[in-house]
Amino acid sequence: QVQLVESGGGLVQPGGSLRLSCAASGFTFSSSAMNWYRQAPGEGRGLVATVTSAGRSTNVADSVKGRFTISRDNAMHTVYLQMNGLKPEDTAMYYCNTILRTRNMSLLAYWGQGTQVTVSS
Repeated sequence: QVQLVESGGGLVQPGGSLRLSCAASGFTFSSSAMNWYRQAPGEGRGLVATVTSAGRSTNVADSVKGRFTISRDNAMHTVYLQMNGLKPEDTAMYYCNTILRTRNMSLLAYWGQGTQVTVSS
């Protein structure tokens, strides 16, 4: 079955850095685009960054542009989110996500359990 397992979250001071990892299994990782989302308390879940299947193209939300970088290692079946210059407003649960096509050709979203990032002095 599809599994996405995030790690790397924690408590960090403003201006600090963290690298989140998402280990994937149960599907053809190298054929799937991967995404990072985040959800702060009382808010909806929003897209943070996307990387295409081969890793040649990435996109990040305007709110994190210039600070966050998404990358992937297809040999390791892992996607990363490097977060630099962290701000208190980056505090959220961060989720790894992919969307796969099922046998009946419908699309299904898969999520990890999330990893908490807290930015505070």
